[in-house]
Amino acid sequence: MRFLRKSSNNMDNLDNLKNLFADKNLLNQALTHKSWVNEHPKERESNERLEFLGDAILEFVISQELYLRFPDKEEGYLTALRANLVNTQNLANLAKNLDLGDSIFLSKGEEDGGGRENPSLLADTVEAIIGALFLDSGIGATEEFIKLNLVSEIPEKVGKPLKDPKSRLQESIQAEGPLTPKYKVIEESGPDHSKRFILEVVVGEKVLARGEGKSKSEAEQKAAQAALELVKRPKDR
Repeated sequence: MRFLRKSSNNMDNLDNLKNLFADKNLLNQALTHKSWVNEHPKERESNERLEFLGDAILEFVISQELYLRFPDKEEGYLTALRANLVNTQNLANLAKNLDLGDSIFLSKGEEDGGGRENPSLLADTVEAIIGALFLDSGIGATEEFIKLNLVSEIPEKVGKPLKDPKSRLQESIQAEGPLTPKYKVIEESGPDHSKRFILEVVVGEKVLARGEGKSKSEAEQKAAQAALELVKRPKDR
């Protein structure tokens, strides 16, 4: 088995990752976005099938690790902690630490639209790499990669709120009464491959905050986080 060597910042770079692969074609496929395939038909497949496989392997490895590490925790806690480890933003951060962005095969349009910084695209690429690593080197090396790059973050994650801002805002608002936060798109701009959304979070007739993101989900979370800071501020005084 080829082992990953831990770097000073607990992450490996792409050059180290390349050394793990006996079949470099698998890694190239994992780095290939469907937009590139549209411009280079019949050269190779996109990474979508590898992403599908990697997503399942990642969830299994993280689930097993959390089950064994926290024998006294209930299912809800384990689910929330797993979500913090494998969500889009966390996987995108890993992609950036691995310097994947510049090596992904993208169409010109996708690249011009900011694809190399797109959190969803970066996260999908990480999952595809996990799938490719499994096919190339087996579960042992794949588990080692996941543990080095994601399981190592557990101590940091457990020291922070496990639920996302939307969930925490909803709990905070409903603790005060029957109302529920609602999210409204107030602006949508940009081409399909590079959308920008601005949303408001509203409780009753009151606008609490706004959030902006490349997807509705991202904008909702940012709006919820901004609202949480406003909701909590009076209590902190």
